[in-house]
Order: sequence, then structure tokens, then C-alpha cells
Amino acid sequence: MDIIRAIEAKQMKENAENFSIGDTVRVSFKIVEGTTERIQVFEGIVIAKNNTGIKRTFVVRKISYGVGVERIFPLHSPRIEKIEVVRRGRVRRAKLYYLRSRVGKAAKVPELLIKKNA
Repeated sequence: MDIIRAIEAKQMKENAENFSIGDTVRVSFKIVEGTTERIQVFEGIVIAKNNTGIKRTFVVRKISYGVGVERIFPLHSPRIEKIEVVRRGRVRRAKLYYLRSRVGKAAKVPELLIKKNA
């Protein structure tokens, strides 16, 4: 088992988890269409994180043309170019599955306000 963990440690990205549940993120990932590669951006709220280690995944949800769209991303995938945090969310839950039944302003997560010492 130590050999497997050593191989997984090489493939893990450094500083990949710079976001948490409730944050609005912009995920840039590669899409391969035939011989061409392009980068597509998916922006939404992180509603869940699952597993540990190299198998770590996160679920991003957005509303597109009035329809809820969720996508599961492997955190340490080589296809993910970057993950940008657009805004921090203030939540009190580990999973935000209740957002699936909310529509409009009710589906928003309040923003986390960080106080700076002057």
C-alpha cells in the first residue's frame, strides 16, 4: 500500500484547496474535442466536498437559463487548469444540498465579511 500512496503523492497538486463550501468559484478546465483542446470556465457555488487524498472531489452548482446545473470535479485532475475564488460564502453546513430546492434570491449564500485590524 505504501507504493500506491507514494505514486498518489506525486500526482497531487499543491495548494489546490484554497476554497471551502459556500464559496463561489470559477473552475477553468480543459476540454478535448477531437484533436483540439480548449479551456472552458464553469462558475458556481461549491455545495459539497467528498473523499480524501487523490480521490478528492467537489460539486459546483450554477443556474443556467433557469435550470440548475451541477458538475463534479476531481480536485487533483490534470485537466483542471485553475480554481479562482470569486467570493467567499458564510455557511454553517458541510453540504449545501438544500440549495437544490431553492430558486432566485433564496438560493443565494450570504457573503463572508472579513474584518481587518487597522
